[in-house]
Amino acid sequence: MSRPVGVYVHLPFCASKCAYCDFPSYAGQERLREAYTQTLCAEIAERAARTGPLRVDTVFLGGGTPSLMAPGQLARILETLRAHYEVLPDAEITCEANPGTLERALLDTLAARGVNRLSLGAQSAHEDELRLLGRIHTWEQVAQSVSLARAAGFDNINLDLMSALPGQDWPGLRASLQAALSLKPAHLSCYSLILEEGTPLYERHARGLLRLPDEDTERQLYWNTVLLLEAAGYPRYEISNHCRPGYECRHNLNCWNYHDYLGFGLSAAGLLRGRRRKNPAGLRAYLDREPPFEEALSAADERFEMLMLALRTCRGLDEAAFASRFGLSPQEAWPQALPKHLDGGLLKREGGFLRLTDRGFDLMDRALVDFLPD
Repeated sequence: MSRPVGVYVHLPFCASKCAYCDFPSYAGQERLREAYTQTLCAEIAERAARTGPLRVDTVFLGGGTPSLMAPGQLARILETLRAHYEVLPDAEITCEANPGTLERALLDTLAARGVNRLSLGAQSAHEDELRLLGRIHTWEQVAQSVSLARAAGFDNINLDLMSALPGQDWPGLRASLQAALSLKPAHLSCYSLILEEGTPLYERHARGLLRLPDEDTERQLYWNTVLLLEAAGYPRYEISNHCRPGYECRHNLNCWNYHDYLGFGLSAAGLLRGRRRKNPAGLRAYLDREPPFEEALSAADERFEMLMLALRTCRGLDEAAFASRFGLSPQEAWPQALPKHLDGGLLKREGGFLRLTDRGFDLMDRALVDFLPD
C-alpha cells in the first residue's frame, strides 16, 4: 500500500492586501467565494477520478484568509475531500485564520468537520509594526482569537510572527515573542521579512523610505529568537519553526521530507509520483477552468529538491531514505559538492543524517548552489 499524501487547499480571499504580501490573494472579491467553492469542489472530484481514492494524512487550508469563507463553504470543501479521498482518522487538518476574522460559528463548523489545528497570522505585538505591515488586527484581537479557539476545543494553535522588520531591534522583537509565549501556543512560526518585488513595502524600500536591519543584525535577531524560544520550551525543528514537543506541523514536515501532496485551488501546486502540477494563479483564470501546468521532474531535479527541503529541518536528510529512493547515496549524487561543504563546515553528518551546521543555516543558499543540477 502506498504511503498517504498531503493535501493543500488554497482559499485566496482577503479583507485587505498586506504590504509585504505577494501571495496569490485577492481583497474585495468576497462575492466570488461561492463560485470559487463550486469550482474548487469540482476540481477535487475530477482530480480524484484520475488519482484514485488516495489516503490522506494531512490537510492544510491556506490563503489568503480561509477564515473569511462562510462556514458552510468550508464545510462543503472538507466534506468533498472526505467524499473523494480517504482522510485518515488521525489526520492533521489545519486552517489558517487572521485575528479579528474568527467567530464561534466558524470554529464550531471547523471542529465538527475534523479540523484540529489553527494557524493565526499574529505577526507582531506592536501596533506600529502591524500598521507598517498592513495588518488590520490588533494584538488584543490575537489574544481574543486564541481564547475563542480554546473555548471551541482547539489546543493545537500556531502563531505566525515576523522578524527583521524595518527599524526592529532585539528588545522590540523580544517583546513580541514574550507576548506570544504568554498565550501558550503549541507552535510558533518566526519568519524574517523578505521584500518581494511589486509589494508596497518593496516600493517604499526602493525609494529609500524604509531601512531594513543589515545582514548581521538580521542574523542576530534570528539566533536570539532561537535561544529564547528553546529556553521557553519551544525547540526549533525547522529553520523558522518552533514548537512544544509533539506539536510539529505534520503537513509541513511531509513537504520538507519530500512526500507526495496534492494542491487544490488557484496557484496551488502538488507533487505526485514524480510529476509537478500547478494551477493558474489568476482568480478569473481558475474560475474559467484554465488547465494547470504539469511537468515530469528529472531524477536530478528530484534529488536536489529532496536535499534542499530536508536541509531546512534540524533533522536533516535521511541518507538511507535518499539511497532507497534514488539507488545511490548522497556522496555518489554529489561527489564534489558534498565533501566541499562537509570540509568547509556548512554541513555535518550525524547518525545517518546530513545536516546543516549553525553556520550552514546562515549560508544555506550559498551552499545549495553547488548541488543544483547541471
